[in-house]
Amino acid sequence: MPVIDEIEARLRAAFAPDQLEVVNESHRHAGHAGDDGTGETHFAVRIRAAPFAGMSRIARHRAVLAALVDIPGRVHALALDIG
Repeated sequence: MPVIDEIEARLRAAFAPDQLEVVNESHRHAGHAGDDGTGETHFAVRIRAAPFAGMSRIARHRAVLAALVDIPGRVHALALDIG
């Protein structure tokens, strides 16, 4: 399964978001540090979900990273916009 699909599936399962956008930005970093040639190294996630209400910014980030478990270790960059 492509990494982008795995990220989206895990976040949908964990948070049932009202809004979810996962963007593969790897093409913008071709040849830079962290580019392994797979085209699956740099991602941006924008997610809005009710479970984040009342959570601090750090708690929201930790919750997303927990849902993604091993994915951050398989990508070089993961930009998060969580609300």
